[in-house]
Amino acid sequence: MSDRAVAVVRAGALTTVQDLGRTGYAHLGVPRSGALDPAAGRLVNRLVGNAEGAAVLETTVSGCALRPRCAVTVAVGGAPCPVRVDGRPAAWGTTVRVGAGSLLEVGAAVRGLRSYVAFGGGIAVAPVLGSRSADLLSGLGPAPLAEGTVLPLGADTGVRVPVDAPPWPGPAAELVLRVRLGPRDDWFTAGALRTFATRAYRVSAASNRIGLRLEGPALERARPGELPSEGMVLGAVQVPPDGHPVVFLADHPTTGGYPVVAVVREADLGAAAQAVPGTPVRFVPVR
Repeated sequence: MSDRAVAVVRAGALTTVQDLGRTGYAHLGVPRSGALDPAAGRLVNRLVGNAEGAAVLETTVSGCALRPRCAVTVAVGGAPCPVRVDGRPAAWGTTVRVGAGSLLEVGAAVRGLRSYVAFGGGIAVAPVLGSRSADLLSGLGPAPLAEGTVLPLGADTGVRVPVDAPPWPGPAAELVLRVRLGPRDDWFTAGALRTFATRAYRVSAASNRIGLRLEGPALERARPGELPSEGMVLGAVQVPPDGHPVVFLADHPTTGGYPVVAVVREADLGAAAQAVPGTPVRFVPVR
């Protein structure tokens, strides 16, 4: 293997390779996948001179530790976290030069959930259906990182973006999700729709890359039974029989039989990726 590679020393709770996802395959049962916080992925790529769709690492809660086999330029962004190179503090949210054989440690998230690590040249694992993203639902793409995994890197362009203070919005204390009601809002009572639009929910610890599970007031149905399976889109707010909404994220199933009360605007889903358990959530219907 080329020395343009990075070895995994500590994989963390869940670290995956992600880009902007694989689109156009929902009819085959393949979800989009990709970075849950795409704005963070784009920005770390921009800092190291990559195209915005280059593959990066997405860590979850506990970070990871990596040892590049060559000198690399790295940027760590997304959820704020401590960064160290060979035990010495290094910068978060901007570029860092890491020497061959040095240990890069991406620490636990201080706020938010998911940090993103970009390497100059991008992670060059083999694409599957046009994307290098790991899809936890279908199993497509590279497996989640394990200790000893070696990831190939692409050729570094050497072009850097002169940014003194890149814009890193902090994780929101309250998650406000704009939604368009439907297509199955008629399956719920008028009171349930008022509850959905006016009451606060909380992010459940059972949330993952498939969906943001919520705790709070249950939504009462106006109709019994279940729907035949139908297509599901990114951001769909599906309501299972217990009445507690689930917001579908990047690795969501492409079909489902529970009614969808609303769909979240895609622009709001990046903030959902950083919402820790217990974060208040409000839905705001818009036209």
